[in-house]
Amino acid sequence: MRSVIQRVSQASVTIEGQKVADIQHGLLVLVGFEDADTQDDITWLTAKIANLRIFGDENGVMNLSVKDCSGDIIIVSQFTLHALTKKGNRPSYIKASKPEIAIPLYEQFIAQMETELSKKVQTGQFGADMKVSLLNDGPVTIVIDTKNKE
Repeated sequence: MRSVIQRVSQASVTIEGQKVADIQHGLLVLVGFEDADTQDDITWLTAKIANLRIFGDENGVMNLSVKDCSGDIIIVSQFTLHALTKKGNRPSYIKASKPEIAIPLYEQFIAQMETELSKKVQTGQFGADMKVSLLNDGPVTIVIDTKNKE
């Protein structure tokens, strides 16, 4: 499971002209799944994201998590995070899970994140052509892969 976490002061997702998600302060989380991902990966990654201390405290030091500052989260599935670019110029997505595997993982990821935060999260729509808008705050962008728990 691979994710890109962006601290945002505004983010939204629009599908076919309709805004389906909109937050003002929090995290935009892009997440991609592969067949080897398990519930353990979901549990580990959602806890890591919910508790990442990347928001400023009263002294401007990144010392608070999204939970600490009552921030919101938008989760967007993105299979292109598993792009293989070693050969040629056309990325291969062979490592990305097919929908029959990825959709249940995505739904479990959302549910686990809501448990971590004790509130609803907003989402994109799996497989849709989404327009994602964000104002990256900082900028702060962190990449986490559950296969490299670093």
